[in-house]
Amino acid sequence: MAKLKCVPVTPERWPDLEALFGERGACGGCWCMAWRLPRREWEAGKGEPNRRALRRIVRKGPPPGIIAYCGRTPVGWCAVAPRKDYAFLERSRVLRPLDTVPVWSVSCLFVRRPFRRRGVSVALLRAAVRFVREQGGTAVEGYPVEPRSGSMPDTFAWTGLLKGFLEAGFIEMPRWSESRPIVRYVIEG
Repeated sequence: MAKLKCVPVTPERWPDLEALFGERGACGGCWCMAWRLPRREWEAGKGEPNRRALRRIVRKGPPPGIIAYCGRTPVGWCAVAPRKDYAFLERSRVLRPLDTVPVWSVSCLFVRRPFRRRGVSVALLRAAVRFVREQGGTAVEGYPVEPRSGSMPDTFAWTGLLKGFLEAGFIEMPRWSESRPIVRYVIEG
């Protein structure tokens, strides 16, 4: 993927994010709002309401994530924001804070089907770390899945795979749950 370019999503890039997510909003009308909204609100908003909510976030700024391009074609997305922006994480016992370090969190990775398993997620994660550094952040966390049998359907891997985070330089942290890894990238000052 030598031609891959990863940049923050800005209002000017909104049409590219819409094209990448397609009519289904990446997955079942989510529009990357599953962790940002209370569950009931997210469920009720599947589709157009969630699309509008993400568009408002993009317009308001700062950018809520990174978009990857192969040439001019949008091929991938990585949602990254301060942990406090994700209502789901505030409620989660399994992914509760490890300590008092103010982290940014990667909540979603989405790669267009023909570009999967080609290093796009790793490039997006590295770009997310650079973005967080530019925003003054000192740590980035991820909450990947770890397939037990070697692979899993792509729709279940939307928080990323452990091996991709490790390849991008994240370090596995102590787990609150045996089944759910937590990884962190500490940004050197």
